[in-house]
Amino acid sequence: MKKSFKILLHIGFWLGYLFLMAIILFAASQGQDIDPVDSAYYLSFIAGVAIIPPVFSFYSHYYYLFLNYLRKRKIWLSIAGSIFLSSAATMAGLFFLRLGSAEAFTCVTEGFQYAGTFTFGISTVFGLIGLVIKGFLTWYEELKMKEELIEKTHRMEMALVKSQLDPHFLFNTINNIDILISKNAKEASRYLNQLSDIMRFMLYETKADEIALSQELEYIEKYIQLQKIRTSNGNYVHYEVSGSSTAKKVAPMVFIPFIENAFKHSGNKKLDHAVDIAIQIEEEVIHFSCQNKYETRKTASNGYNGLGNELIKRRLKLLYPQTHSLEVAHQNGTYRVNLSIRNGKV
Repeated sequence: MKKSFKILLHIGFWLGYLFLMAIILFAASQGQDIDPVDSAYYLSFIAGVAIIPPVFSFYSHYYYLFLNYLRKRKIWLSIAGSIFLSSAATMAGLFFLRLGSAEAFTCVTEGFQYAGTFTFGISTVFGLIGLVIKGFLTWYEELKMKEELIEKTHRMEMALVKSQLDPHFLFNTINNIDILISKNAKEASRYLNQLSDIMRFMLYETKADEIALSQELEYIEKYIQLQKIRTSNGNYVHYEVSGSSTAKKVAPMVFIPFIENAFKHSGNKKLDHAVDIAIQIEEEVIHFSCQNKYETRKTASNGYNGLGNELIKRRLKLLYPQTHSLEVAHQNGTYRVNLSIRNGKV
């Protein structure tokens, strides 16, 4: 939902409230002679009872209570928090009254049993309205996100299939294995089994919404091993995983487009660490970094091997809304990607 619509919704809501309050005040003041000298008293009373508490309660419920408690289904804490915030809104109104008009403050404190109950009541009502509006907007955004994800699914699946079954990679690997058969049949057989495992993973495992992180790491390991056939430099690729992948899950092939891109654009295979991949697994965050050296005369940002930059970013945004960070940079002949995923879950 666009930010401008939310702003207009809030403005419209408060203008409607002020209009309704103006009608009530106009009707209540008919037949009464109000002395202009007492204007500070009435304005302070109106603001301290009917403006400050509702606004305070509405936005404290809207921005704090819903996000931190109600959305996480902490019902009893939400109820307790609502009572506390409504009471705080009432106190904020009284504090404003004390600053605005001592006479109005005295009047309210003398009849606090009624004025306090009314202010607390109106604060509670506006707090609940804030929760309802925030809940509706959140539900609508999540619904649109799901609809958008469904609409994009087919397109992204087709793009992923093109990336996964890249003929260039497939044919090169088969040719390299074919050459290796005459030199070392046992080694060639091992690589052929790895290729078979990769193809099986691509065709079947990636259909799930999430897979075990250990599966993703196993796929990456086999993919890198097949890429190493193309060079005799044992230090061409540096791959390191730290931390435990136990009980961690990720979207299938969330890291591989960046790795494919690194191999695609890496230049001189005789260089040590031409491709450098590191995955650090923490309790709440998975950090992925991938960098490759490239020839500066070539463009290092032509896109990620079958999946364009924007499509990959969009996929991450759909899979990990507000729970990931992606940084891409290329300079001095090095292309670098840093991706962090919080919680390691879809």
